[in-house]
Amino acid sequence: MVKFRSRLFGTEFDPPLILASGILDQTAESIQRLIKKGMGGVVTKSIGTEPREGHPNPTIVELDTGLLNAMGLPNQGIEDFKNEMEKLESELEEEPIIGSIFASDPDDFSHLAGKMTRYGADMVELNLSCPHAEGYGAQIASDDEIMERVIKKVDERIQEPILAKLPPSNEIAKNAVLAERSGADGIVCINTVRAMAVNFETQEPILGNKIGGYSGPGIKPIGLRCVYEVYREVDIPIIGCGGITDGRDALEYILAGASALQMGSALHHRGKDAVEKVSKEATELMRKEGIDDIEEIIGGAH
Repeated sequence: MVKFRSRLFGTEFDPPLILASGILDQTAESIQRLIKKGMGGVVTKSIGTEPREGHPNPTIVELDTGLLNAMGLPNQGIEDFKNEMEKLESELEEEPIIGSIFASDPDDFSHLAGKMTRYGADMVELNLSCPHAEGYGAQIASDDEIMERVIKKVDERIQEPILAKLPPSNEIAKNAVLAERSGADGIVCINTVRAMAVNFETQEPILGNKIGGYSGPGIKPIGLRCVYEVYREVDIPIIGCGGITDGRDALEYILAGASALQMGSALHHRGKDAVEKVSKEATELMRKEGIDDIEEIIGGAH
């Protein structure tokens, strides 16, 4: 029997497909619907200490090979999100909940991590990679000292696994090594790619924030490169993310070094059944090639 599943940090992801942060994951109801569609785990919307409105509209643009968004990390704040987490914890059975958090300083990251795990998160994902929110995300990862302090502070606060979600920079392997040394238990790569779109007729940037994050099939080669480079430098598991739309994409990420995968834009391109389709396609490809378990091919492209 073909095993398209993985076990990380003592937790099974079956299938190894996880809902990426920011996609239909702000309420317990929307997350539950996707779990019923076959997701092996979920990452929540990135949550901060206080409510945040985000950037002005328009915040999302569909391009030929992906989506461009500049949401600006809108969220209801950790105290209001507590209700959603408690609903999830009471209604989900085995599917892991990964709480995504963002902040501008180590103390707030630590505070949020403590709250997230107290409210039911099985793991915490540190958003160190959002490309379009000033003072947050990728700006944290660009400063080695701050990123190290963030991860160490969180590691001191919680016992649950810590995932560092990194931006797709040329320094991603170096950043991953620093994250591992600072206490991260896993690396998520990548987040969206900093990009923009211009309207010829109006002669203006389309997004309200002008600059956004590009996701979807167009960034898959970048994601693969990042996973490949990180795999050579760290000993902790990698969760691949970026342009995974079908089963072949998923297995290519595993060959590059990923032990599990996150999906987001695929839900837009292929609908809410995307995870079932990707799982079936990956399983059929594995069966065709005589691969019984993804453990056999993790990092196989090296």
